[in-house]
Amino acid sequence: MTSRQVKTDDTELPATAWAVLGLLSFPGARSGYELKKWADASLAFFYFTPAISQIYAELRRLESRGYATSRIDEATGLRSTRRYEITAAGREALTRWAATTDPGPAVLKHPLLLRVWLGHLADPERLRTQLTAHMDRVRAALDEIERAERVSHKIGDWPYPEIALRWSERQQRAELDLAEAMLRDLEELWERDRQSPSGA
Repeated sequence: MTSRQVKTDDTELPATAWAVLGLLSFPGARSGYELKKWADASLAFFYFTPAISQIYAELRRLESRGYATSRIDEATGLRSTRRYEITAAGREALTRWAATTDPGPAVLKHPLLLRVWLGHLADPERLRTQLTAHMDRVRAALDEIERAERVSHKIGDWPYPEIALRWSERQQRAELDLAEAMLRDLEELWERDRQSPSGA
């Protein structure tokens, strides 16, 4: 396969394939299950978490392109485990993709904000409950990020994933600040509505 063909084929790879190849780009061979656990403790905070079925589908695709290789590890207990590693061709393709592909703007799809936007149709108490639940989820995500940061310090010297985790922590803290400010804005609006002669 020529480099031109590889480059053309690379444009057809979905983002999930690049994410899985990215997980493989760090030292060591890993099983699909281990890749899923690592995705949950890293990618989930700033991109997305592929399902285990997606990870295995992408591993097969990456192997078929020569970007990953696998071997059966018999020394893992009762069951044999297939472990995957990136190949030189895979590292080259991933490096080229990371360097030349315009990532484009960040995509924001905020289900809670969509409900706030439709607040004129909502019961204030229900909206307050939804916002409180969202803030609880953000706090839980912050706890998970802090755990992941502690684990990453033990794993070794991987500064770029640590920087991504720190960004994720800052982003979640900002999300919490924004949600708290939005709740204050809503409370003020509801108070004005209650005091208004035409208010509900």
